[in-house]
Amino acid sequence: MALQSGCKNLMTKGIFVHRTDSIYDDSPAERYQFPRQYLTRVSACIGDWIIYYEPRKVRDTRGYFAVAKVAEVIPDPTARDMYLALIEPGTYLDFPNRVSFNGPAGLVERGVLNEEGKISGRAQSAVRPLSTEDFNRIIDLGLAEDDSFLPRSDATCEIVQAEMPGPFPLEVERDRVTNLGSRLVRDRLFRRRVVEAYDARCAVTGLKLINGGGRAEVEAAHIRPVDRGGPDIVTNGIALSGTVHWMFDRGLIGFSDDLEILVSRQANDPDSIHSLINKTRFAIPPLRQLERPHPAFLAWHREHCFKQ
Repeated sequence: MALQSGCKNLMTKGIFVHRTDSIYDDSPAERYQFPRQYLTRVSACIGDWIIYYEPRKVRDTRGYFAVAKVAEVIPDPTARDMYLALIEPGTYLDFPNRVSFNGPAGLVERGVLNEEGKISGRAQSAVRPLSTEDFNRIIDLGLAEDDSFLPRSDATCEIVQAEMPGPFPLEVERDRVTNLGSRLVRDRLFRRRVVEAYDARCAVTGLKLINGGGRAEVEAAHIRPVDRGGPDIVTNGIALSGTVHWMFDRGLIGFSDDLEILVSRQANDPDSIHSLINKTRFAIPPLRQLERPHPAFLAWHREHCFKQ
C-alpha cells in the first residue's frame, strides 16, 4: 500500500543519507529503506527530487553523490516498522563531480546552519528537507561540465549545447529539473562518469586511445539499456571501444559475474573477436570496487542479449 504525501503543494526536496557500507536495504537507484521516525519527512518528498549524501566520517566519502526523484513510499514487506522510498525509474543520476559538505566556498547545504550561522543538529539527520537554493547549488557543482568529455561528434555537440544553455549554472529551477530528465544530457553525464571510472580505457581490449583533440575515443555502454529499464548508474556501465560496444549491444560478447569475457558461438568470425580481447581474458575493471559492473546487470545482459 503506497503512502501519499498529502497535498501536492507540500512536496519538498530532501537529503537522503546513504553509506556504501549501509546496514539498510538500500539500492539508491531503486529504493531507500528507513525507519518509522523519518516517515513524515520522506513522505513529504513524494513526487519531488532528493539528493543522496554520504557522511564525512566514511572513508573516501563521495559527499553529495547523486540525484533522484521519489515516486512513492510503501511499508517494507520484509521488515517491521521499516519503510521504502521507491525511486521513479529513469530519474537516478550519479554526479560526475564529487561535492563536499564543506567546499572552497563554504557549506553547500546552508539549511543546516542555525540562526547564529553554526552547524546545527539537523546536519546529523539521515533524512532532512532541502531548500530549492541548496538543491540548485549542489546540482550546479555535481553536474558541472568538463569540455574534455564532450561528445566526439560536432553535430551531436551542437544539439546538446542547444538543449543546455550553458554548463548547468542555470537561473531557473525548472530548467535544472528539465535537464535532469533530458536524455541527451543524461547520456553525456553518464559517459563522463563511466569513462572516468575506467580511466578512458576499453575494458575488453585494454586500449586507451586519445584523439587529436585530447578526448577519449572510448564509449560508455549501458549494460542493461535505458529503454529496457536500465538506470544511468556507473555499475550499469562499462567503457568499450566503438567496435566492441557494437558487438556487446548485439550479443556477440558478454561477461560472467567475475568479468570473464564471453564470446558467442553464433559469431561469424570468433577468431577476430578473440584477437581483440586483452591477454587476461577478463574485462579490466575500475579501481574502485563500488564502480564495478553489478552482477544483476551482467546477468540481465547474458539472459536477454548475449547469443549463447
